[in-house]
Amino acid sequence: MRALVQKVAWAEVDSIVGAETSSEKVHPSGRIEEGILVYVGIASDDTIEEAKWLANKVSNLRIFPDEAGKLNKSIQDVRGDVLIVSNFTLLADATSGRRPSFSAAATFEQAKPIYQIFVDVLREQGLNVQTGVFGAMMEVRSQASGPVNIIIDSPRRD
Repeated sequence: MRALVQKVAWAEVDSIVGAETSSEKVHPSGRIEEGILVYVGIASDDTIEEAKWLANKVSNLRIFPDEAGKLNKSIQDVRGDVLIVSNFTLLADATSGRRPSFSAAATFEQAKPIYQIFVDVLREQGLNVQTGVFGAMMEVRSQASGPVNIIIDSPRRD
């Protein structure tokens, strides 16, 4: 399981419904103010335990400044917002050729319950969590802050 955590001043996501047909419609899905935008990729061999581990890692990651300006506070500490976007392309393998392989990514059916556990664990911690629509095409807009971008792999991905 892999997460790309970006510290943001704000972020929003719209889901594109019907992208595979001519009746495409854009629906607002989530918007946050200061906090983190988290892209999450789930591999075919990821587990619920990894989702819980990663959610706890994300919620306690100290990427916000303290009074001295040192990155010493977590999203929990600053009571910031969280926007989660599912993103299987985080698991791309571009080592061979010019077209990335996504064979490590979980199928929709495998990934959705693991993704939902990840979201639920963060919500259970009292955070304001917004999400895109799982598996949908999405338009994501944000204003990076810092910039601070951290890639976190679950222990088996290290």
